[in-house]
Amino acid sequence: MHEESSLTVGRVNRVLTERVRPAVHSARVPLEIAAHPLPGEPISPAEGLALDFEPFTAGSMWGSAWGTTWFRVRGEVPALWAGKRVEALIDLGFDVNMTGFQCEALAYRASDSGPVPIKSLNPRSQWLPVTDAAEPGRAVEFYLEGASNPVLLDYHPFLPTQEGDIRTSSPEPLYRVRHMDLAVFEKDVFELALDLEVLIELQAELPETSPRRMRILQALDDALDVLDLQRIVETAPDAREQLAEVLASPADASAHRIAAIGHAHIDSAWLWPVRETIRKVARTTASMTTLIDEQPEFLYGMSSAQQYAWIKEHRPEVFARVKDAVKAGRFLPLGGMWVESDTVMPTGESLVRQFSYGQRFFEREFGIRSRGVWLPDSFGYSPALPQLMRRAGFEWFFTQKISWNQRNVFPHHSFLWEGIDGSRMFTHFPPMDTYNAQLSGEEVAKASRQFKENRRATMSIAPVGWGDGGGGTTREMAGKAARLASLEGSAQVEWKHPDAFFAEARAELTDPAVWVGELYLELHRGTLTSQHATKALHRWAEQALIEAELWAATATVRLGAEYPHDELDRLWQTVLLHEFHDILPGTSIAWVHREAVEVLTAVLSDAEELSNAARQALAGSGERELVFTPTSVGAGRALGAAFAEAASPASGSAEAITLSERPDGGFTLTNDLVAVTVSPEGLITSAIDRATGRETIPAGRPANLFQLHQDFPNMWDAWDIDRYYRNRVDDLTAVSSISASVVDGAAVVVVDRAFSESRLAQTIVLRPGSRMVLLRNDIDWHETEKLLKLAFPLDLFARETLAETQFGFQRRVTHVNTSWEAAKFETSMHRFVLAQEDDGFGVALVNDSIYGYDTSRDVDGDDVTTTIRLSLLRAPRFPDPDTDHGRHEIEVGLVIGADAEVATAEGIRLNAPSHIVRGAREVEPLVSVTGAGIVVSSVKLADDRSGDVIMRVYESLGRRTRGTLAVGFAHTGIREVSLIEDELDAPRTGGELSLHPFEVRTLRIARG
Repeated sequence: MHEESSLTVGRVNRVLTERVRPAVHSARVPLEIAAHPLPGEPISPAEGLALDFEPFTAGSMWGSAWGTTWFRVRGEVPALWAGKRVEALIDLGFDVNMTGFQCEALAYRASDSGPVPIKSLNPRSQWLPVTDAAEPGRAVEFYLEGASNPVLLDYHPFLPTQEGDIRTSSPEPLYRVRHMDLAVFEKDVFELALDLEVLIELQAELPETSPRRMRILQALDDALDVLDLQRIVETAPDAREQLAEVLASPADASAHRIAAIGHAHIDSAWLWPVRETIRKVARTTASMTTLIDEQPEFLYGMSSAQQYAWIKEHRPEVFARVKDAVKAGRFLPLGGMWVESDTVMPTGESLVRQFSYGQRFFEREFGIRSRGVWLPDSFGYSPALPQLMRRAGFEWFFTQKISWNQRNVFPHHSFLWEGIDGSRMFTHFPPMDTYNAQLSGEEVAKASRQFKENRRATMSIAPVGWGDGGGGTTREMAGKAARLASLEGSAQVEWKHPDAFFAEARAELTDPAVWVGELYLELHRGTLTSQHATKALHRWAEQALIEAELWAATATVRLGAEYPHDELDRLWQTVLLHEFHDILPGTSIAWVHREAVEVLTAVLSDAEELSNAARQALAGSGERELVFTPTSVGAGRALGAAFAEAASPASGSAEAITLSERPDGGFTLTNDLVAVTVSPEGLITSAIDRATGRETIPAGRPANLFQLHQDFPNMWDAWDIDRYYRNRVDDLTAVSSISASVVDGAAVVVVDRAFSESRLAQTIVLRPGSRMVLLRNDIDWHETEKLLKLAFPLDLFARETLAETQFGFQRRVTHVNTSWEAAKFETSMHRFVLAQEDDGFGVALVNDSIYGYDTSRDVDGDDVTTTIRLSLLRAPRFPDPDTDHGRHEIEVGLVIGADAEVATAEGIRLNAPSHIVRGAREVEPLVSVTGAGIVVSSVKLADDRSGDVIMRVYESLGRRTRGTLAVGFAHTGIREVSLIEDELDAPRTGGELSLHPFEVRTLRIARG
C-alpha cells in the first residue's frame, strides 16, 4: 500500500508541476517593450509615464544595483481570444527562491486623471489583469516602475558584500527580462491546480493508512485518469469533478480553527534603504487592494502608521485605494504603533510616542483605533510592555518571534503576559511559527498539532502572505483558504479580523496561563550592540527631544511663547522610524545605517536648537550663570528649573579631591565618598566606599578591563552572539601611555591603548562629592569579527542584577540553574545595571549609549565574585561589511556603594546633564514632585494642542510610594489620562501621589 501511495503522490506532483500549472495560461503573444533607465533616484509615477522610451527587447539585461527602470509595454488582444480573461505575464528575471529580496515592479495605467496603480510584479505574482472578457483588437498599454534591488541575502545569508550601499555597489546590470506577454487565463485549470495542491498536501499530513488519506489518493488517481495531458484546458473540468466529493467532505466538529489574516511583513528598512521601503509598501498595498476587489471574503491587515503615511505622501493614488478598502472594513490597520519597533532599547517615552503617533494617525486618517499591538518580528519584548500597552488602551498583544528560540520551547500560545508592575495582557503566538504563512498543508497541520492550549481552546492566528516586497497574499493562498474553510482532516481556515479572534479566544480561554517577566528571545543577542553609532545617536536624540518638550512647554507657560508642535512631531516621527526592529538593532545594510547616522545627527541638532532657544528666552538677557536642570533627581534641583550657580564644578572645596601617584606607577583618586586605585595598566584594582570601608574590587581581579573576543556566530552575523565566543579572549592590558592630573577640581587619569587594528583613549574621572568614577572612552575601531567587552569583577555576592528597562528595572538571577537562565548569557539594560548583596550594598554601572551586558558569579573558597561585563562594540561583516568601523565615544560610570535609588539617579544624570546659560533671571519649575522613587519622565504640552500641560511620573524602585505634586502655574485641575492622553473615568486629583511598584501615571494639568 505504501508503494502504491508513493506512486500516486509522485504522479500528481509531476503532472501538477509539468502540465497543469504551465497550462493556467494557454495562448500567449509577446508585447512590445520600451524602456527608460533612470540615472539617479526614483521619480513620481506621473514623471515616469511622461518619459521618453527607447525600444527594449525581451532577453536583454536591465537594472544596476538600486536603480530604477521605467518600462512602457504595449500590445493588442488577438481576435481568437474574444470573451476570455486576458492577463499580462511579466518575468523581469525573477528567482522564486528570493521573493522579496530582488527586483520588483509596480504597474500603472495612464488615465486622464493621472497614473492608476494596478498591482505589483514579483517572483510569486508575475501577472497583471488586463480584461475579464476580451474584445478582439483591444489596445493594451501599461507602465512598469522596475526596481533593480540587488540580491543580498542570496542562498547563504552571511556573505560580506559591498552591494549594500549605492555608493559602493556595482553599476553593471543585474537582471535579464525573460518575457513580457499577453496570455489567456484558464480559470478551470487554475482551480484544478489548487484542488490538486490542497489535496496532495493534506494527505501528506494524515496517518499513512487512514481511510481519509486513501480516499484522497484514489480521487487524485481518478482525476488524473480523466485529465488528457495534451488537452489540459478541455479536460480540467472533468478532472475537478473527480475531486469534488473529497473536497466537499466537511471538517470534524473538533477541528482546530485558524483565523487567517492577509499579511505582508514589510521591514521599514533592512536589506534596502528607507526610500525603497516606500516603494515596497506601495507595490504591496496596490496588489492587496486588487485582491480585495477580486476576493469578497479576503481581509488584509497592515501595521505601521509610518507606512501608511509614506504612501499618502509619495503614492497618493495608491493611498486612495487603501483608504476606500479601510472604509469597507477589508483593509485593516493593525498594531497602533508608528512602526513595528524594537521594544528592548527605546525609552519608555519612545514607546509611549510609538503608541500615540500611531493611534493618532489611524484615527485622523481612518477614524479608527487599533485594539491590539502587532509585533510579529521584533527581537524580544521588554517586561515593561504589558503595563504600557494597557495604559495606552490596548486589549491584546501578538507576536511570533519567540518561536525562534535556540534552546527552550515557549510553553504557551494563548496566555496572559505579566509585566514588571503586575499588569497583564492577553497574548497570542501563532503555533504555525511563521508570520509569512502560505496555508500549506504542513503549516495548517502544524498549527493544529502544536497549539499548546488544545485542551481548552480551539483557535490560532495565521498571518498569510509574502513579506518584504513579496507582494503579500496571493490569489493562490486565497484559493487555498476557500478550500480549507471546512475540509475533513484539516484545521478550518477563515479570514478573520484579529480583534474578533482575540475576543473569541479570550472568551473560550477563561483562565489562561500566566507568563511573568520579559519575553527574552534566545537568539539575536548581538542586536544589543551592533551599529553603536546608530544606537548612541538614537539615545541622545530621545533625551534631546524630551528636554526640548520640557523647555518649550516652560517657555510657553511662563512667557506665552509658541509651542513648536509641528517641529516636535516631525522630529519624534523621525526618531520613531529609526526604532524599527532592523534599524536600531543594527541589522540593516550600510546604506541604512549611514543615513541613520546622518538623520539622527540632524534630529539631535534640531532638538538641541529648540531647547537652546527656549532656555535663552526663559533666562533673558544678562550675564548671570544659570544652571538649567532637565531632571528631577539630585542636588535638590527640580525638573525644568534654572538657578544661579558658580561655573566651577568644585565650588569652594580645595580639599574635595586628592590625586596621588603610587610607587608602582599607578594612582589613587580620593574624595569624601570613595577611594579608587588605578594600576599602571589603567585598571581599577581597588574601589572603596569610605563610609563603610567596603572594598568592591576582588584582590587580583582588576576592573575596567577591556576584553577582545573572536565573534563569528553560526549565522546572522549582525544579529547573533553565540555562547562559544567566550572560549577565546584577549585581555587588553598593554598601555601606550598613562598620565594623571587635577582638572577643574576633578582627578583625571588618561590611558592610551593600541590593540589589534584599533586604538583606545580612556579618561578616568573622579569628581568631588561623587561616588561615580566616570570612564570616558574614545575608541577608534577597525576590527573584523570581534567583540569588545569592558569587565568589572566585583567583590559582591549578588544573587541577581537589576537592569533598567522602561519606567523601572528588571531582575535577573546570576545563577544558571535552568536552561532558561543559561540561555540568557547576553542581556539588556538601559542606563544602568546594578549588582548588590542582600544588605543592599552594591555597585552600579551606568552608561550613555550601550545596551548589552553579561553576568557571571564565581566562587573561590570563601570568596565570591560577581562579574559584570558591558558590551561596547562588535564587528560583524553582514549585512554591513564595515560595521562600527570608525570613532566612538562611550561613557561608563562605576558607581561605588549604590542601591537602586542611587543607580537610577546616576543613570539619569549621566544621560541628562545640566546646561549653563547666561541670562538675567532664574526659572521656577512648572511641576515638582517629592517622594522616594518617584521620577518625572516628561513634561510637555498636550497633543490635542489645547495648551494643557502633560506630565508623566513613574515609581522607579519597585515598591509602593507616596509623594506630592506641586504645580508652579495657574491651573484649574489635575486629572489622570491614559498614556496617549485619552480621557479616563478617573476623578480629579490634588497634589497627593500614590504609586504602586513601577506604576506609570500620566497627568493632565488644565491651565487656568
